[in-house]
Amino acid sequence: MGHRKYSAPRRGSIAFRPRARARSLEARMRTYPTERSDGANLLGFAGFKVGGIEVLTVDDREKTPNFGKHLLNPSTVIAVPPIKIIGIRGYAYEAYVKRVIFDVYGKDTVKYLSRKLKIKYSEEQFNKAESTLDSAAEIVALVCVVPHEIGISQKRPFIFEIPVSSQETKKGYEFLKERLGKEIKITEVFKPGQYIDVSAITRGKGVEGPITRFGVKRKQHKSRKSVRAVGTLGPISPAVVMYTVPRQGQRGFHQRTEYNKRILLISNPEHDKVKGINPKGGFKHYGIITSDYIVVRGSVPGVPKRLVKIRQPLRYSHRKITEPKILEIMTQQ
Repeated sequence: MGHRKYSAPRRGSIAFRPRARARSLEARMRTYPTERSDGANLLGFAGFKVGGIEVLTVDDREKTPNFGKHLLNPSTVIAVPPIKIIGIRGYAYEAYVKRVIFDVYGKDTVKYLSRKLKIKYSEEQFNKAESTLDSAAEIVALVCVVPHEIGISQKRPFIFEIPVSSQETKKGYEFLKERLGKEIKITEVFKPGQYIDVSAITRGKGVEGPITRFGVKRKQHKSRKSVRAVGTLGPISPAVVMYTVPRQGQRGFHQRTEYNKRILLISNPEHDKVKGINPKGGFKHYGIITSDYIVVRGSVPGVPKRLVKIRQPLRYSHRKITEPKILEIMTQQ
């Protein structure tokens, strides 16, 4: 009686290990597209999740049965206030490891920036940076987003890095130097119809058992002691419980990245071409959108007001970039 009659697939993917709580509310984007262009621009952006809506469009996917017909798209609204470039950072590769060789900060400071970071401006920083620019392998922008500016109670800003798309480090440095201390809008980085990757921290569910957490089958009702527990923790030898055995633990509040989400609309509440995006009384758990926003087809990880990081698509797609034809926007009531 030491075997099972039928084989079965393992329950729960091991790809998402460890299923532990994220260390921070801010998702970390470790990878950006390696293909660089001749021009210089930021490879990413950031926003805050607002809520879900439905968008009625004309299906523009060629060679599909539904081409040219109406298509109802469950979508997500992300508020994207302008991000401010507060500094420039240069990296050099040493023994396959990136090392910071210079940091440059602008004169203008952002409100509430001192709650997160204290910076000093000096001309010596620029002289040192420009002298070591030839040895730099990558130039990134240090950007800042303050949630309080769009009506969220948090005043402490989010500060993170966004690489530049330029192949030449000098072009990337000059691009960021011109915009140091200035704001960049979403329309300067992305356009409607293109595909993006989004990364955020998912909704936390607390502690769950193996059935909910991994999809393990319930035992029959005649089983001894438990029904919603794993049938076996492993063999008698070795006398350890392997990490692959489904156990109870944290579910949700994990960092997740979703690939190739299409931007259906980039707009502002003051210049809405279609029906206003704000429902009566505002979005549930968020309120009224006052800044720029984008509408992304499909779902986005996280809860309302949570930071969402956006980047150029990592998995390159050869699909044509055409602006979607929006017929109607249906918001929640």
